[in-house]
Amino acid sequence: MTSWSSALLVAAAVALPAPAAASVPTDLPAGGTHHRGQRPALVAIRPVVPGVATGSSVLIARYTFDARSSAVLADASGHGHTLRVDAAHGGSVHPVVHGRGAAIAFPPECRAAVCPHVALRSPTAADLNPGIRDIAFGAEVLLPPGQTSKGENIVQKGYSRTSSQWKLQVDGVAGRPSCVLVDDKRPRIRIAYSAVSIADGHWHALQCRRAGTTLSIFVDGVTRGSIDVPSWLSVTNQRPLSIGGKGAFADNDQFNGALDNVWVQIG
Repeated sequence: MTSWSSALLVAAAVALPAPAAASVPTDLPAGGTHHRGQRPALVAIRPVVPGVATGSSVLIARYTFDARSSAVLADASGHGHTLRVDAAHGGSVHPVVHGRGAAIAFPPECRAAVCPHVALRSPTAADLNPGIRDIAFGAEVLLPPGQTSKGENIVQKGYSRTSSQWKLQVDGVAGRPSCVLVDDKRPRIRIAYSAVSIADGHWHALQCRRAGTTLSIFVDGVTRGSIDVPSWLSVTNQRPLSIGGKGAFADNDQFNGALDNVWVQIG
């Protein structure tokens, strides 16, 4: 076992209470406009239980990673978006202890000419496309400080250059998470950056939320950044849902930590 894996297992084995932001709230490459230099308001949100629709919102996908097998990962929302492992060059995922259940750990950061690549992917489905509707998505994340890179993707649907997109990622060596939206006809990349890093070896609950014309990022239940987005911005594509990276190909923006309780809610 590598020293990174050992550190991850030790950190993950600490029984932490589930952070408030791990629950779904009531109510995403470089570029775009954002509030750099502005200090975001620290606004707490009132969460609800994942899996329970609030108003017109519906939990579309949720992954707890508590099953014994990591080859096929069921969608706990009941919508059937089953994940399968897509890997290359020896890439793999493995379970680690998180609270009373398990999380999924991805390969550590690699600077070799050929690196392990792996992502968890579900086939494309129309109900994962929000169009112009509100959308919220998030995950619980553990990223050690030495495992940051130019970009690591946590959960996404679509690609910024070839289709529309919604995405949660971790940007740069500082380890700051961000949320991305890209319109299906006018592909400008819009990013809401977090003012704080999460690359500290501790579990953090992250979530992105588009509510009307605002895209916000929350870290542990607190707003850490937001931008304005146009009301006409629409995300609709035929791409798969991907967790932990774009896929198993080169330059896949591999995530290098552990993930748990990944969810998507639309409406």
